[in-house]
Amino acid sequence: MPKQKTHKGAAKRYKVTGRGKITHNGAWRGHNRHKKNSRRWRRVAGDKALTGGDAKRAARLLGR
Repeated sequence: MPKQKTHKGAAKRYKVTGRGKITHNGAWRGHNRHKKNSRRWRRVAGDKALTGGDAKRAARLLGR
């Protein structure tokens, strides 16, 4: 059986934490920051964790 290749598009978007959770960047962060107030920016800042079926699909793409 050949080795499973990592999906390179997924590898650029997802990161696996030390405990095995899969994180990703949230939406609404790309540009036009000056339009978003501080409260909104704090809410969208930081990495989000994938859960459920999304996490399962991402793990398969990452070869885990």
